[in-house]
Parts: sequence; C-alpha cells; structure tokens
Amino acid sequence: MKRPSPDFWRGKRVLVTGQTGFKGAWLARMLAQMGARVTGFALDPANGPSAHAALCLAECTRDLRGDLRDASAVRQAVQGQDIVLHLAAQAIVATGYADPVGTWESNVTGTLHLLQAMRGAGLQAAVIVTSDKVYRNTGSGRPFAEDDPLGDTDPYSASKAACEVLAASHRASFPDLPPLATARAGNVIGGGDFGVARLIPDLVRARVAGVPLVLRNPASTRPFQHVMDVLAGYLVLAEALAKGEAPPAVNFGPAEAELTVSDLLSHWERATGRPVNRQLSKAPPMAEKPRLALDSTLAATRLGWRPRLTTAAAVGLTAAWYEAWQGGAAMAGPSDAMIRDFLSGTM
Repeated sequence: MKRPSPDFWRGKRVLVTGQTGFKGAWLARMLAQMGARVTGFALDPANGPSAHAALCLAECTRDLRGDLRDASAVRQAVQGQDIVLHLAAQAIVATGYADPVGTWESNVTGTLHLLQAMRGAGLQAAVIVTSDKVYRNTGSGRPFAEDDPLGDTDPYSASKAACEVLAASHRASFPDLPPLATARAGNVIGGGDFGVARLIPDLVRARVAGVPLVLRNPASTRPFQHVMDVLAGYLVLAEALAKGEAPPAVNFGPAEAELTVSDLLSHWERATGRPVNRQLSKAPPMAEKPRLALDSTLAATRLGWRPRLTTAAAVGLTAAWYEAWQGGAAMAGPSDAMIRDFLSGTM
C-alpha cells in the first residue's frame, strides 16, 4: 500500500472542514503528526463525548468554528491555504429523513460555497468527500465502480450524489479551481465515533448504559473499514492531485468483502471476549438498501492505495480504543501511537 508522504505534507497549510466530527478529527491529528499546519472549520461538536475532544485537536490545530452555509466565513477559512480536504457534512441517513432541508443546505449549498471560495485562491489540490451511498442502488448486489450511475433515493444519499454533480460541473466550468476530485468511502469505524444511529457508537452507548443494542437490519451488508485506511486514501489522492496524476472520483473500500451487521458484531465479540446483548427494533424499519459494496480497483491502479487493515484488525483496534476510553484513559496519546504505527507500516 502506498502511504501518505510526510515529506509532502510537512509545512503544508491544510484546511480540514468537519474537524469536529469523527473522520475529520482523526484526519487533522494525522496531518499534524506529519508536520502539516492544520486549520479546521466546522460547527461546534455535538453535545456529549466527541473525537474532537478525545483527540485534543485544540493542541495541534487552528480550530475555527463556522457554518458552510455562511459563504463569507467559508471564503475567509480558505484564504492562505495550500490544500483543502472537505469532510464537513450532515452525514446521517436518518437525519436526512428528519431534516431534508437542513441536509441539502449543509451538504449541497455548503459544498457550493466552498467550491466558489476555492476559485482563484492559489490552492494546490482539493478533495471533496462524498459517500459510498452516491450510487443509484438498484439492489443488484455487485460492487459499485466510479462510472456507475449516481443518485440514490433517500435525502442524504441524494444530496451527496448532487455534490458529485456539483463538483464535476465546477471542474468543467471554472479553470481557476485547483485540481479537484471526489472521494467515496464505505462505512468507517474507529475509536472516537459517537455519532447517532451508527452501529459502533450505538453499541458503545448500549454497553455503557447496560441495555441491549437495538438493531434495525442485522442482515444488511456494508463495506466496513477502519478510519485510518480511509484517511490514507484521501491523503494519497490529494498528493496525486497536486502532481496532476489523479482521477476525478475514487472509491475507497475495505480490504475484504463487505459483511453483514451481524458478522461485524461477531468480530466485536471475538475482539472483546464478551457477547453483545442485542435485540431487533420494534419500530418500522427505516428505508435502507440491504446491500452496498464498493469496487476500489481504480484506487489501487491509479493511486497505489490498498487498505492495510483486515476486518478483524479494524474491529480489534476500534474495540481497544473504546475499552481504553471507557476506562478513563486520555486518548490523544494512544491515538497518535496508532497513527504512527500505521504511517510507518509497522501495523
């Protein structure tokens, strides 16, 4: 696997949108460890525990608060940067149903403001993170490739597909934009995710509360993968963009085949040595596609990217992080150690 190059990132001024979220916090910490000068731009973290707090981002980033729907604030955040990595989003499928207007405003209008702010800004590269759910999922079961039709039906997925169209339109229309690509990753796991309606955070919350984990669709399959593998893909893509060697859209999927929710919980049980107390939800099921898989051939052939971590290793690292966190450990140091081992290839 090609790993991100510290020589490339050292001293780079990098804007990470969404650093108060799970993936954004890990990305900012990884960049800081490689010597980048990281600015984060995001809303305040949600109430309760967060990756932003657990990874102590205030000690290693310039930590800005702002809303992507505020075009002026976005322009100010972009000024003086070398590279933009856009992760900020309303990223929960269930919230998309509950608040479709807010979802479209955050995801599409916010991305539009960012794209406009990047025009003529002297940037070297920009990566716009969308989702594995951008594809028109007809239930065929085959892994999606980058040239498959876009546009699934739920508000979140549709808004992310619209971001793909928006990015492609801007790339074709405005030559004053930096080299620009979209990144489509699967279901990301790792320590510090406390998002709502996500499997691992729901599991951790249920264990802390001493109640059963409530499952919506235990037979659904998803491309589960560790956050460090995915972020390495984003960074390698940005490096290739800066060199003029990147495709316009790239999938980043797991090392192994997608697996069911039940199978992921079995991995968790083996990693922790304890059974997961679970039960089926009695509520009417939310409309979700039963199968989702990604073809990451393009990332391998064009970028040299391949995931390093097996499913068992990804779940094991995730479970170990939460076990330490629940025990009261300060998690910035252990997380940095994970990042160092991953970047050095010793993991």
